[in-house]
Amino acid sequence: MGYNSRVPVVKPLLNSRQRKKRLTWAMEKKHRTVAEWSKVLFSDESKCSFGSQGARGWRKAGEEQNPSCLKSSVKFPQSVMVWGAMSAAGVGPLCFIKSRVNAAVYQEILEHYMLPSAEKLYGDEDFIFQHDLAPAHSAKTTSNWCTDHGITDLDWPANSPDLNPIENLWGIVKKKLKDTRPNNANELKAAIEASWASIKPEQCHRLIASMPRRIDAVIRAKGFPTKY
Repeated sequence: MGYNSRVPVVKPLLNSRQRKKRLTWAMEKKHRTVAEWSKVLFSDESKCSFGSQGARGWRKAGEEQNPSCLKSSVKFPQSVMVWGAMSAAGVGPLCFIKSRVNAAVYQEILEHYMLPSAEKLYGDEDFIFQHDLAPAHSAKTTSNWCTDHGITDLDWPANSPDLNPIENLWGIVKKKLKDTRPNNANELKAAIEASWASIKPEQCHRLIASMPRRIDAVIRAKGFPTKY
């Protein structure tokens, strides 16, 4: 009948209130141009782990227990949390996060990594800063920090990674990590930095240019998750 067994695509669970807010946000932003989106500094944290998740390999029948065909598992795999920012002009410096991100830690990240990212990508030009609604991001003290530093925030709907083009950059980084074999956290960090540094400004510009299409997709989906 044309059906095939497939692993379901994982998307954030959205309640009716969140879907309505996503739709309202998209309707408000639907007339923004690519040039206007180019003034937005997008940011996000991501977790990167050891190993090549989902990797496939070639083998003959009966070779499934051959050592060269096995994939080793780790009971407690190590991972690193990293923060980054991007604009249409490229990417900013990475921050490897060593502790739980509360408001104070997040403001340190903004001070030492977001501001240098803005300086690198915008110089003296004005920009708008995007971050999601994680508790540390939406804390009152973080809002005060942004106000004190003259940072304009972009209002953002909850549970909307499909609207953030930096998610695609994290996907590129993690795809490249599948070809590496780091033996410890320092080697993993080095591999992440190398992958991040290889991202070209042209890639970032193409992702920023997709914002009108992302917004249109949210409108057509009536606030539900989209393909992005």
